[in-house]
Amino acid sequence: MDERKALILKTIVKEHIKTGVPVGSEVLVDKYNLDISSATVRNEMAELETAGFIAQPHTSAGRIPTEKAYNLYIENLAEKKLGALEIKNFSKLLEGKDELNFKQAAKELAKVSGNAVFWAFHRHNLYYTGISNLLSQPEFSETKLIYDISQIIDRVDEIINNIYNKLEAGPQIFIGVDNPFGDFCGTVLTKYKLKGNIGLLGILGPMRMDYEKNLALIKFLNDILMEK
Repeated sequence: MDERKALILKTIVKEHIKTGVPVGSEVLVDKYNLDISSATVRNEMAELETAGFIAQPHTSAGRIPTEKAYNLYIENLAEKKLGALEIKNFSKLLEGKDELNFKQAAKELAKVSGNAVFWAFHRHNLYYTGISNLLSQPEFSETKLIYDISQIIDRVDEIINNIYNKLEAGPQIFIGVDNPFGDFCGTVLTKYKLKGNIGLLGILGPMRMDYEKNLALIKFLNDILMEK
């Protein structure tokens, strides 16, 4: 992929993550001050669509990123640092590193990420919160997807039990067909060890989640949990 196509695709992904709506060529040129004409952007988008990186939903004039585009985006994900207030809040919430602290931190994580959060303190002790955040995402306004995500929520404990021993330690991202929580979702999680217990902490959202921010959040919490 040449530099111009890569820039256009990255911008489409970022804009779609922010808004949740299909992205048109005019939006890219006007909002992001791309030094490219709308006609050129349209031509490049047509080629990106042919290559399977973007798709046209229904009769919309705009395009949305495909799983292939998100995978490429994640491969080249920029390192993001948390803000001072987030660092302060999570550091304070996890001072005690006990189950009550974990639950409070999970609620804050759901609030900050705008997604659902699950936390298996150890294999058979699961807590999750932020389900309303998940259901309020535009992707889940369709009846079928509400049913699909509800099924995932009902099976969270079973899914975690299935992947518990298979996962590597540390922060990682799963999307689409590789995501045990559903091929229409994105998950950023970490497997950590604390006081002899292996825990699993993750953010669950639509495929259109803010991977940069969510990975930074999970990495930060993982570092706190792994501190001696």
